[in-house]
Amino acid sequence: QVQLVESGGGLVQAGGSLRLSCSASGLTFKTATMAWFRQSPGKEREFVADSSWSGSITSYADSVKGRFTISRDNTKNVLYLQLNTLKPEDTAVYYCAARPRGAPMTPRYPYSGQGTQVTVSS
Repeated sequence: QVQLVESGGGLVQAGGSLRLSCSASGLTFKTATMAWFRQSPGKEREFVADSSWSGSITSYADSVKGRFTISRDNTKNVLYLQLNTLKPEDTAVYYCAARPRGAPMTPRYPYSGQGTQVTVSS
């Protein structure tokens, strides 16, 4: 059974930083494409960043490009998201998601965690 457990969220002032972690189990992490999404109250879940299995290819939403960094440790089965220069509009529940190698085309990320709350005060 695939389990993704996020941690590291919290309350931070605008301009501050946080590092989110996602611990994965029940899948072959080192070959999975991984991603972060977020959802604010009243809004749809939106893509934040993703990482190829090796971490060598990453992509970001325009709204976070240059401020957030996705990385992974395939020896520890952990995905990270470094959040810098945080803004109040970054306030959301952040979810990690997994796409195992060979998974069907849809949904693109069949597994996600329960999320961790990030709140940025102005």
